[in-house]
Amino acid sequence: MDIHKNARLTPHSRAELVRRVLAEKQTPKAVATAFGVCEKTVRKWVERFLAEGEAGLLDRSSRPHRLHRPTPQAAVEEIERLRRQRWTGKQIAAETGISPATVSRVLRRLGLNKLSALEPAEPVRRYEREKPGELIHLDIKKLGRIGSVGHRITGRYPGAINRHRGIGWEFVHVCIDDASRIAFVQLRPDQRKESAVAFLEAAVAYYAKLGVRIERVMTDNGSCYRSKAFRTACERLGLRQIFTRPYTPRTNGKAERFIQTALREWAYARAYHNSDQRSAELLHWLHRYNWHRPHGSLKANTPISRLGLSEDNLLRLHS
Repeated sequence: MDIHKNARLTPHSRAELVRRVLAEKQTPKAVATAFGVCEKTVRKWVERFLAEGEAGLLDRSSRPHRLHRPTPQAAVEEIERLRRQRWTGKQIAAETGISPATVSRVLRRLGLNKLSALEPAEPVRRYEREKPGELIHLDIKKLGRIGSVGHRITGRYPGAINRHRGIGWEFVHVCIDDASRIAFVQLRPDQRKESAVAFLEAAVAYYAKLGVRIERVMTDNGSCYRSKAFRTACERLGLRQIFTRPYTPRTNGKAERFIQTALREWAYARAYHNSDQRSAELLHWLHRYNWHRPHGSLKANTPISRLGLSEDNLLRLHS
């Protein structure tokens, strides 16, 4: 419950006020003086306590129990009918002869004050490929380079100078397998087509070491992925490239979700003194993610468990 900063009485002090009047038999005037309120207020809380008990000492809405001149139900239904035909509030007011303020209040009460409320919510479409390698998701996240411990750890303070301005960026290229959630990550100096091609080749080679052959690759519509060089690399590697729907990042949701996890558990998890220290930690964190970290969408199993390898093969790969 939110209490106003200047409030004289809270439910606890109201109970004490009532106790002094009923148990100690103090006069309402004396209690009002002690609590810094008027006698009318004291009598109000005593009467509420006698009528409702302790529940009567709680705050209640100031909304009236009955409206003096409520909007007729027929008018409310007409407002709703016109709204569902995509009419604006002013158009409805002009058509029905009801004030725009009343139309606005009715629409808010009906939950139709935004046109987006008229559209049915798009159902969540979850999918998962049957076997590893059928589809990998690629994405890129830009991170500022580290010159020293920054405001995420120390916090901002008055007069602080941004010592990291102009220090530059580094780009986290991520790849995650749709079926197994096995991830591959590299830090590169940019997000140009040359870096995207080199990362794709490295990712395919990494999964090949795990015995996984990549068939398709899903990317967003970034210029590096739309380039001829990247398309040529996909053809050379025997990959079919799939693009996400424009302005719909959830199409590539597995990569987006992995980036959130990486930022929370690696990039922002501790105070790094420089970018090299953060880069070195990435290798250790990625190993834990693939081999030891339980994954929620895999029923608390590790991503590497989805490969179906024997224990001997797992030990060989692990080493």
